[in-house]
Amino acid sequence: MKKHLLFLLLAAAFFSSCASLKSDISLNSQKELSERNLEEVETAVIPLEALGGAQARSRQSEVAAARLIITNKEREASADADYSGRLMAWSGRLAILEGRYSEAQRLYKQSTALSSGNVPSIILGIRLEGDPAKRLEIIEKELAISGRHSSAVGFGELQIERAVSLVEASRFAEAAGAFDTAFSSQIGNVYHESYGNIRNRAWELRNTSGMAGGTIDMMQDRITWSDCISIARNETQLLRFISGGRDISEAEYFNRLLERAFIPYTQDIAINEWPKNKPAGNEIVTRAGAAWFIWHLYAETRADRGLLSRYSSRYATGSNPRSPIADIPPLSPFFDSTLGCVETELLSLPDGRNFRPAQTIRGAEMLAILKKIDG
Repeated sequence: MKKHLLFLLLAAAFFSSCASLKSDISLNSQKELSERNLEEVETAVIPLEALGGAQARSRQSEVAAARLIITNKEREASADADYSGRLMAWSGRLAILEGRYSEAQRLYKQSTALSSGNVPSIILGIRLEGDPAKRLEIIEKELAISGRHSSAVGFGELQIERAVSLVEASRFAEAAGAFDTAFSSQIGNVYHESYGNIRNRAWELRNTSGMAGGTIDMMQDRITWSDCISIARNETQLLRFISGGRDISEAEYFNRLLERAFIPYTQDIAINEWPKNKPAGNEIVTRAGAAWFIWHLYAETRADRGLLSRYSSRYATGSNPRSPIADIPPLSPFFDSTLGCVETELLSLPDGRNFRPAQTIRGAEMLAILKKIDG
């Protein structure tokens, strides 16, 4: 009888243990599924946030796809308040990109009520603040609360928000540092991929404190002749020989530079003779055109017009002229400018062999080169 009772007690304990283990496994599986769901949402929303509201709204198909992912997750019932709260916060962040701010505010309140202090909700609250200075204050406060160690929950995400706010405030050196701090934390790859270009732009602009108003707007990937003139006029002394120190209009700068061949009539490196039609100030500058403009300014600052034919007299003579740069013909009018810029390390060969003359030049790169020439 005692043996039978002992057997029943052991059996009860065994089945109870199995039931408990099964419950633990079920809970862990549910938690893993929730985390995978949130990672899927994060991967869909972060690239859109990195683009910003206006550009994100132009990607209607991607925004709609992200909304569909969130909607499908919301249809799956969950008793986990933290998961539901975080999902609502992501929905609110997407609502901002969709231009539905009142909906984003509603979701923010519901998210914090379900799961106070969850990271997506904190960032939603930051993004709902319209004043960049106040956003920075909130971020610094949250970083102080969560801890400034890279392993702290939300550290990387908050550093991304800090970096974005610093870019908006034109504090580029600090922004580049914040991006690098975020990227060195345990943040997901989607942040590296989505914010990498913004970080690189901040890094390029890190030494632009004191830059004249309006010049920063020209630091994009594509610039015009008017942008080149404005950068040179506002940030260097390279165009004083044109103005004589007088205040002349942008159109007059352009016409005088064109007349004195500092701006080419075409940027086609394969031409045999110059076209009759003049270029316009709003024409996008290619690397070929940039090399021409830069090298002519370089020769002007050194009072040495011989630089403008130095390389063609060496390479482009004889019955079989050859070019040391694969995609710049030796008889091209852009030959001297290109070789001069490459040899003096004002411009580079992207792949070590080709110049890529038809590609555009970034405003930040033009600024750095002109400052280098200006000394």
